[in-house]
Amino acid sequence: MPVVAVIGDGQLARMMQTEAIELGVETRVLASNDDASAAQVFGDVRLGDYTVLEHLRAVVDGADAVTFDHEHVPNEYAQLLIDDGVTVEPRPEALIYAQDKLEQRKRLAEAGLPVPAFAAVESVADAEVFWDETGGQVCLKATRGGYDGHGVWFPATREECAELVEELLGRDLPLMAEQKVAFTRELSAMVARNRSGDVRAWPVVESRQDGGICRVAIAPAPNMSAELAERCEELAVRVAEGLGVTGVLAVELFEFEGENGPEVSVNELAMRPHNTGHWTQDGCVTSQFEQHLRAVLDWPLGAVDRCAPATVMVNTLGGEEDPDTPMSERVIAVMRKYPQVKVHLYGKDHRPGRKMGHVNVNADTVDEALAIAEDAAHYIINATWKD
Repeated sequence: MPVVAVIGDGQLARMMQTEAIELGVETRVLASNDDASAAQVFGDVRLGDYTVLEHLRAVVDGADAVTFDHEHVPNEYAQLLIDDGVTVEPRPEALIYAQDKLEQRKRLAEAGLPVPAFAAVESVADAEVFWDETGGQVCLKATRGGYDGHGVWFPATREECAELVEELLGRDLPLMAEQKVAFTRELSAMVARNRSGDVRAWPVVESRQDGGICRVAIAPAPNMSAELAERCEELAVRVAEGLGVTGVLAVELFEFEGENGPEVSVNELAMRPHNTGHWTQDGCVTSQFEQHLRAVLDWPLGAVDRCAPATVMVNTLGGEEDPDTPMSERVIAVMRKYPQVKVHLYGKDHRPGRKMGHVNVNADTVDEALAIAEDAAHYIINATWKD
């Protein structure tokens, strides 16, 4: 059976491993330490630093495919691995558009895909011009490295914007400005593509955020017309094919009211399994983690049919305090009250706001699934029920 090397030791790599076991695929992981989420479950753990080329070369040696659970591996190193004859997926020419938000915006705009107005910010004057052009509807973004609400700023005044830009550029932080979107909700359109060009699109989901972190994903997105759902899926397929993505791609979208009804614009891209796709573990014929492995190995992709009319995923984010009740007892209590809840934990120590795990619930309606998932997640976090 083939060997897949995974660069990155978080929960996404951890959940790839559980699927790899079922497929009989051998895996190894490059981890920063033995206690990392993925390192706890991989049989072959190589300790190292993904920014050190020698460490990358050691972990990929003899692997049939190499993939990532984050986008931060230096692209020049990924290209050197390819030059060595290693199959790296997704490839650097695609991954750059998940790593660099400004390059992403330029490429999507050139392809005629819907994105907010944007501009590079290399000086305070650049920011002031953009402020005036958009009537102050400005979001500043670090072009690289931001995630889960980090690297994003919303200045309230022109003066605050200028001061913030001066400070950030003074720290050598590459910046861009983007026009704020008056969105009504956030969506995620996810697809997988293998190197042979086979593509599968999962149903579009609604994601709900808390402090910039995805907290809830609802599949399929409620109250969405079939026409808009199809448009979102086709958009994600266009991105995957246009950029040559191999593996799972998440296209995060803003939905807003246009002149002729609901419209969407692209918010972010992620070229790996994604938080908004965790529902597929229990709500879909083929999970995003199995699909990602199939794709990077250039195997045929699996069916993406839903297993229930509605599936809700709720993240269990660490509360302000860690309850005295042991986690195992909390999980048992959830199982006793809600046998239909599927609990997924990441083996992480408590920290306020940290993604400790998630729960998935299948039901006949969104309201039923959401109520159960919210109550179960609340108990796992706080050791108390919502009601």
